[in-house]
Amino acid sequence: MTAQKILMVLTSHDQLGDTGKKTGFWLEEFAAPYYVFKDAGADVTLASPKGGQPPLDPKSDAPDAQTDATRRFKDDPAAQAALANTQPLSSVSGDGFDAVFYPGGHGPLWDLAGDAASIALIESMAAAGKTVSAVCHAPGVLRGVHAKDGSLLVKGRKVTGFANTEEEAAQLTKVVPFLVEDMLVHSGGDYSKGPDWQPHVVIDGKLITGQNPASSEAVAHAVLKQLQTR
Repeated sequence: MTAQKILMVLTSHDQLGDTGKKTGFWLEEFAAPYYVFKDAGADVTLASPKGGQPPLDPKSDAPDAQTDATRRFKDDPAAQAALANTQPLSSVSGDGFDAVFYPGGHGPLWDLAGDAASIALIESMAAAGKTVSAVCHAPGVLRGVHAKDGSLLVKGRKVTGFANTEEEAAQLTKVVPFLVEDMLVHSGGDYSKGPDWQPHVVIDGKLITGQNPASSEAVAHAVLKQLQTR
């Protein structure tokens, strides 16, 4: 059996609105799925809008945000090198991949949510019946994505993503360009959430979404399970 080919798309945006603070991708939401995929023998490719090293949200690098997966990443020069050399997203085609996974962090709300290459990638993979997955803030990348029939991809689909209550707890409700929960609801998604900061994964056909950092590993396992039962 040939290795599953999985594309992980990270943000290139590092400014937290006009707060003067930094943002980017959330380390746990990259590291945990990355190792789930790699340990299963998948062929993982990393991409971002600008290519090269994606910006890391400094809060996700704090001591209280560390997990087994983030600690493993810190001791893994090969993974660090892969992350430092992401491919420019505009140069990547969905044709060669079985699934795409978007890690969160606040960064994607600014760049990937309106990125033409990202939208085209998701639309092509969804149209080809391939697995599209995102966790935490990353379901925000679905905002401008349409299905083959021209309707919004999330319309009528069961979805989750970072909850309004979680954004309030992070005290960033007034900073982010849009709230993920509100966007999914306004786009016609059948949004559900679990308790704040607890794992919650929603699977609707080939669309898999997770609510928060605690959901990242479970989303990755759901992606693998779907690929292995195709």
